[in-house]
Order: sequence, then structure tokens, then C-alpha cells
Amino acid sequence: MSFRTNIPPTAGVVVPSSDGRLSAPSAEKNAGPITELVKEFAPDRGQALEIASGTGQHIVKLAFVKPNLNWQPSDVDQLRLASIETWCKDYNLVNVRPPVILNATEIGWSSKFNRQRFILLVNLIHLISEDEAKILITEISSALAPGGRSIIYGPFKRNNKLTSVGDQTFHQSLIEADPQIGYKNDAWMTAKFKEAKLGLLKVVPMPANNLAFICEKPRM
Repeated sequence: MSFRTNIPPTAGVVVPSSDGRLSAPSAEKNAGPITELVKEFAPDRGQALEIASGTGQHIVKLAFVKPNLNWQPSDVDQLRLASIETWCKDYNLVNVRPPVILNATEIGWSSKFNRQRFILLVNLIHLISEDEAKILITEISSALAPGGRSIIYGPFKRNNKLTSVGDQTFHQSLIEADPQIGYKNDAWMTAKFKEAKLGLLKVVPMPANNLAFICEKPRM
């Protein structure tokens, strides 16, 4: 999934099928760890928004581990919306709404998705600019209900350093495609959460050298 057209192919490998379903090897690989993370940190009830749902491989698993959350998948790409619908039909999920178009880098989108108890974002921050990431984090804060939580997952720099050869190669391919995108620093993310009035509960190291930021909106 991408908000841009000049993303390198390595950032979003998907395999299409004849029924419109898309499969991403990376989504299948990280589905287990992300599902366990959501199981531990997400609330049990209320509205839940997945930003940049992509193929739909995650949402079907999330709906099972948190059956009393009312899940809203979203994406900016119509082909991915169709894929999400196909995945969900196979599982007859009653707690997943039809997917909707959402560009989470646009100012003001939170007004249509307010009072969320949980918001999940996987593998998008490195594909947008710093200005777009600031908007996204601010809008997540606005969309959350007091006491609501968000998990932001993906590859990040640590102390302004790329800590693996794979990260160095991938980050370089991103900035060659678009100098505005690429890995964000962990401390930069922490500062943006603070500016958006989100409390950072925990930073969780994840497989494949990823990080997950667990945030909570203060209760009124």
C-alpha cells in the first residue's frame, strides 16, 4: 500500500489471484507477531480502525483475536479495498465493516473516524514524508477516544542509525525513489507523539528488526 506512485517495488510485493484477492509475503510473515501484540495491548471493546489495511490479510486475523472490537479496515487503493472484501467474505466476519477509502496523510480525516478505542498502523511511516507523518500522528490522536490506544509498527532508525544491512539497503532504495520518504528516527517519533498529546506506553522490538510504538490518549 502506498500514498505515492514512486515507491520502489521492494516496498510492496503482492501476488494477485483470479478472485481479486491480493497476498503479500511480508503481511503473512508479520501477521503472527502483530496479532499477538494487538491481543496484548488493544482494548477488548469499541471501535477499531486499521489504517492502510493493504491486502486484508491482517484484518481477518485481528477480528478473531479481538472479536468484540468493531473493526474498520481502510486503504487508499481500490484494488486493495476489493482484496480486503474478498478476504473478509471467506471468513464471514460479523465484526468487520466494509473497507473504506482513507488517506491518513490528509488533514481532517479524524472527524469522520472519531471516538476510536484502537487504531493500528503497519508499515506506512517509512513510505511518507516527515510532514505527512506529523499529520498522520496528529490525526490519530484526534480520532482516538480518551483512553484509546494506537499501535504504530514498522522499520525505524535507532538513535539516528540504521542498525542492519537490510535496513540500510531498503532505506537507500526509498530515498533514491523519493528523497522525502525513508526511515524515521525513534526519538523523532517519540517527540511527535508528545506534540500530539499521546502518551508513549512502550516501544516493543519486533521481528525483522521492526519496532512497535504503543501509545495511549490521556483520559479526560
